[in-house]
Amino acid sequence: MEKIEAENLLHRAFSVFLFNTKYELLLQQRSATKVTFPLVWTNTCCSHPLYRDSELIQENYLGVRNAAQRKLLDELGIPAEDVPVDEFIPLGRILYKAPSDGKWGEHELDYLLFIVRDVNYDPNPDEVADAKYVNREQLKEILRKADAGEDGLKLSPWFRLVVENFLFKWWDHVEQKTLDQVVDMKTIHKLT
Repeated sequence: MEKIEAENLLHRAFSVFLFNTKYELLLQQRSATKVTFPLVWTNTCCSHPLYRDSELIQENYLGVRNAAQRKLLDELGIPAEDVPVDEFIPLGRILYKAPSDGKWGEHELDYLLFIVRDVNYDPNPDEVADAKYVNREQLKEILRKADAGEDGLKLSPWFRLVVENFLFKWWDHVEQKTLDQVVDMKTIHKLT
């Protein structure tokens, strides 16, 4: 975090929001061994594109979508054929900065990718402590508990920013199959 603040370091990231066909969102609890934000609940999958040809392709955000497909397998055991890259919908980008533990933190340009697929998952315990599908009301209850500090429940800062600014509105479009109406990849939403 010290270097982030001193040098304004920034890196690319992505956040996947995977819904099943009942329009429930798959959440994960990050593993206890994560360097940043261990044991916090967050969206389906979050990571960073690697510096490799397949994840550097800018056209149609293919590099980011390839990275998302790779990490869904790494973290949740979801095979590539269950999450085809052409079915990820890049909805928007956020810019945020968040400290984790005083030493570590994040400063990211985060690509928000949505996908609706029924998948089986088998979490990698080195990456994911727990995973579950939630509907809107269940997510609202999770937010309430996190706000109240109940059960030690914590949410990742990027997930909370997306929830507070976009998620419930976008969830309507997921259910109505009209996500294309809310795509905005030109704007970088600076959130704090």
